[in-house]
Amino acid sequence: MTTRPTSEGVKAMAALAGLPVEDDVAARIANSVGPAFDGFAAVAGSLPFDLEPATFLIVQSIGAGK
Repeated sequence: MTTRPTSEGVKAMAALAGLPVEDDVAARIANSVGPAFDGFAAVAGSLPFDLEPATFLIVQSIGAGK
């Protein structure tokens, strides 16, 4: 079973990625990626990929520099 991300978890992952976020941003990320976790719950553990919200921030920050 896949656990939906919480805003606290998103905030911790973002900080580990070197991109700390405010509480409201962490909550928005958790709410926006939550449906993906729900959608993949039926095949959780059988796919070779991981949904990790901090990656979104890294990609977003790279694009912001252009």
